[in-house]
Amino acid sequence: MSADVAGDSDVLALLTEAKLTARGFLANASNHTLLVQVGDDDDSRTHAIYKPRTGERPLWDFPPGTLCRREVAAYVVSRFLGWDLVPPTVLRDGPMGFGSVQLFVDHDPDRHYFVLIDEQRYTRELARIATFDLLVNNADRKGSHILVGEDDGRLYGIDHGVTFHAEPKLRTVVWDLGPAPIEPGWRDALARLADALLDPGRDITASLCDLLSPREVETLRLRATALTRTAALPVVDERRRPYPWPPL
Repeated sequence: MSADVAGDSDVLALLTEAKLTARGFLANASNHTLLVQVGDDDDSRTHAIYKPRTGERPLWDFPPGTLCRREVAAYVVSRFLGWDLVPPTVLRDGPMGFGSVQLFVDHDPDRHYFVLIDEQRYTRELARIATFDLLVNNADRKGSHILVGEDDGRLYGIDHGVTFHAEPKLRTVVWDLGPAPIEPGWRDALARLADALLDPGRDITASLCDLLSPREVETLRLRATALTRTAALPVVDERRRPYPWPPL
């Protein structure tokens, strides 16, 4: 994450308004995913990940053209909870049309979930990411989707295009965290989310209703409510763990 951009509001304004210049496609992405330079200055150090709607591969179980909206919804939920797990993300027009634009976080790609799980200092934050995956019904949490920011040392979760489905779709690599506790403070934040989603006048509700279907928003509320009564992450039979493929 570039050191020359400060708070989320400044970052969101930059991502929304600044010129985007494509610098290349990201290899191994299942959908069109571009690294873009943000800003008019050729020397700008701020980059973002741009996922145009036109480049989304059709999926049988997710409505077409919605993956970019789900990327933004994940950021909106993470921000509301105060967890800040998802880098700032917006919807806007770009070099290939309408899509999501997410601030690029500088990181070492070799330091992913399967490395971090062995480092005790990250256990708590990994458990919070696992809780977030349960909440948003993440259907594709690969190991490389968890990274450490080089500037701040924080953990971030990326690639949330296949989330928020109303039906159970959870596929994640973070089953090893069970039975780590879902901390009381996290459950308090989830209760605030559940309460807010009962009120159509709340900003969070209006934002999510613009990004997701009414059924998906209601199912999100129900999952948040259920998690407020859940003391620990589930322990799942190793033979039945629903992993994404490939896992990394």
